[in-house]
Parts: sequence; structure tokens; C-alpha cells
Amino acid sequence: MIRGMDVRLKICGMREHRNIVEVGQRRPDYMGFILYKGSPRYVGEEFVVPDALPRSVRKVGVFVNASTDEMLDQALRHSLTAVQLHGNESPEQCLAIRDKGYQVIKAFPVDNAFDFKVTIAYESCVDFFMFDAKGIYHGGNARPFDWSALRQYNQSVPFFLSGGLSPENVAGIRSLLDMNLHALDVNSGIEDGPGLKSLARLAAFENALEKMNDLSL
Repeated sequence: MIRGMDVRLKICGMREHRNIVEVGQRRPDYMGFILYKGSPRYVGEEFVVPDALPRSVRKVGVFVNASTDEMLDQALRHSLTAVQLHGNESPEQCLAIRDKGYQVIKAFPVDNAFDFKVTIAYESCVDFFMFDAKGIYHGGNARPFDWSALRQYNQSVPFFLSGGLSPENVAGIRSLLDMNLHALDVNSGIEDGPGLKSLARLAAFENALEKMNDLSL
């Protein structure tokens, strides 16, 4: 949990063994591993989560239009806490995974034309929503969306905020702290390259959050 705020931190797009261990030592609440072959941050067929990753870090598998059986197999293999869904997964599929004991994070790409009413069908089937910037990729488009659009959301399900979060723009989340914001999902904004997180950029991100929090007290 971010110091002084009821908001958690998720580091996504992790792939390299040493980098996973180094980032894990900073104790983020969640760490995401992309199990979708179409992503430049895909972990690969032989990937194994390092044993040295602290148990307090919840492991999230990221999928796009995978079958339920495939997701459950991968969840068991990697001892996942949650699955994050970036495709056209139905409420029924979300519920089937949730019924197996995994948390479900359903992602939605947001732009100025996004209708938040589409989330209503998923409210009873998931644990969290994720609101990400709409772009050419299913996620990881390295840019934020207009966060003021979240005022149109009914706040019924806690959500992850994603899309281009970085040390340079994260102070803007101050305007969202009265919403049902569960966690910040950071990826490309702290990278040296796809799948390789900069510890210096991560520290700068965390410092920017703490400075924002200090100013709001």
C-alpha cells in the first residue's frame, strides 16, 4: 500500500528473473506477468516466477482472449493470485475463473467515446476493473487517457488505473482519491526497455507519490 493512502501499487510487464527479484524487494502489492504471446513483454514458454519473490507480492497473470482452461492451467502453474483480462472475455468466463478461487481484474480500454455502462454486466463477476488507455495494443500503449472521464463511472467496483503512469504525471491522481481507486498499475513509464524496469524510475515514481501525499495532508 502506498504510504499514507489507501491505494496499492502494481508493477506490470515483468519478465527478467533478476529484475523481478530486485523489484520484488521493494514490496509492491501486485506484480503482473504477461502470458499473452502478442505482447512485447510476453514472458515466454519457459518462464518461471523466481522463488525469491516475496510471498506478500500478489502475482497477476495477464491474458487476452485465452480459453478458461488455459488461464486456469497457467494460474496453477505460476501460483497466481489473480488473472487480468484484456480481451473480449464474457461475464460468464470471468465468473468461471473467479469461482475457482482467483481474483479477476477485467480491463477496459478508455477513450473519449467509452461508455462506462458496459461495465455493469461485469459488476457481480469480477473483483476489480482496470481502466487503461485505448490504443493499438490490448494494453501497454504507454500513454494516459483523460482521467476526468472516470467521473462518468459509477464507482461500484474498485478499479486499477493504468496507461502511461510515470513519475512525471502520477501527481495527477490526487484528483481521483475520492473515487473507488484500488491500485495504480505502472509499466512502460518506469522501463529501460520492454519488460525491464528501472529501479531508479521506480524509486522516482514512489517518491512522487509520497510528495503528492505530503502536500495533500
